Amino acid sequence: MTTWEAIALVGIGIIAGFINVLSAGGSMLTLPLLMFLGLPPQVANGTNRVAIVLQSVSAVGNFLRAGASHIGLSLRLSVPAVAGSLLGAWLALHVSDVLFEAILIAVMAGSAAMMVLPQPRLGTRPLTPERLTLPIYAAMFLIGIYGGFIQVGVGLLFIVVLYRLLKIDLAQVNVFKVFIILIYSLPALALFIWFDQVRWNYGLLLALGSMTGAWLAVKVNMSPRGALWIKRLTLAVITAILLRLLLG
Repeated sequence: MTTWEAIALVGIGIIAGFINVLSAGGSMLTLPLLMFLGLPPQVANGTNRVAIVLQSVSAVGNFLRAGASHIGLSLRLSVPAVAGSLLGAWLALHVSDVLFEAILIAVMAGSAAMMVLPQPRLGTRPLTPERLTLPIYAAMFLIGIYGGFIQVGVGLLFIVVLYRLLKIDLAQVNVFKVFIILIYSLPALALFIWFDQVRWNYGLLLALGSMTGAWLAVKVNMSPRGALWIKRLTLAVITAILLRLLLG
């Protein structure tokens, strides 16, 4: 690994961690970066989980210190997500590199399109245990499969389920999201480690940046205009990455 590659890992990690906590899409930057640096797709997929786990630890710790109190409900939602993530990670480890790259391109294009769609303004209310119905648990299981398989854009799925279906306000969605991602990512990472699909030097440098970005995101009270510019910049970078993937 060269000095410039190490700098790129930390720098992109900061951006990805910031984006992941405030909205979604950080893995659309980090996973292709690891592949561009020469890691095989499956190894890049496993290595990316190191940053996701440590970034989530950082974000959860900061949310707890800020007074978040959703541990019980997050654990309930995490149970089906953990089961799904193990299945998703196992599937990811058994697909070919060519198929994985094709899925990555399709997922990134779809996620970028979802980011462009306007977010409707909904009347929100706090989440209570009686609102956690069987369809919600089923949705968490499916999100777990997806997150275990590829992770890219998984935050957008949480927004669909928690904000659009359960009508939890977006600030609370971010809290639930990082709690659940942390819990379901641990067994998925363990599976990638078991199959020797993690490169720790790359993953830890990426995690250093991601944890810093996550810390900054929790501290920042961003205006709607600032959030819009972050989204535009992210979409521009994702478009460039997609072109690079498509052109080989």
